[in-house]
Amino acid sequence: MGGNHAHHFHAPAPATGPLHRLPAATKLAAALVLILVVVAMPPPAWGWLAGVAVILLVAALVGRVFGWQLLKRLLWLEPFVLGVALLILFQPNGGHKFVLALIRTNLCLFTTLLLSQTTSFTELLRVLQRLRVPWLLVTTLTLMHRYLFVLTDESARLRRARASRTFTPHRRFEWRSLATVIGHLFVRASGRAERIYNAMCARGWK
Repeated sequence: MGGNHAHHFHAPAPATGPLHRLPAATKLAAALVLILVVVAMPPPAWGWLAGVAVILLVAALVGRVFGWQLLKRLLWLEPFVLGVALLILFQPNGGHKFVLALIRTNLCLFTTLLLSQTTSFTELLRVLQRLRVPWLLVTTLTLMHRYLFVLTDESARLRRARASRTFTPHRRFEWRSLATVIGHLFVRASGRAERIYNAMCARGWK
């Protein structure tokens, strides 16, 4: 096995709406165009940003993408957005730039999340392969995607083990053991990932 490969770790997302049935290359190109428009428009660009926001909302509605799930993922990423945008407040006219950067970043994140909700990662990897993206980058992304599920699986096992052995109704005791759980999680996930890698090499993967 070499760089010209096609992994099938997970089946493509079920086609539940028009956006799901569109070719992955078309959706990726449209997402990149929208992101470039949001980033490249010189201020003031409120009209352009409002237009992009309307396009994204219409796409989510037409594509039957569950809005709460998108909003929840966007809220998870919001602390990082605020952390970057807060640095702009120290610049001249920082308030205006802060709001503009916040809107731009959230629109780009919403575009990326909408793409991920309607296109499986495996399909995106196939598009990158057809575009002749260096195989090393594609392979790295593929393995990263695969090992995320390894990390999630080990995390679920550790949570079950901790709940069965150290059950307590007090949240402060949960936070006290969190560092230990995280340490064990990465040790166990690294060991499992190493075993998976050795098994792949034993079967001819390069």
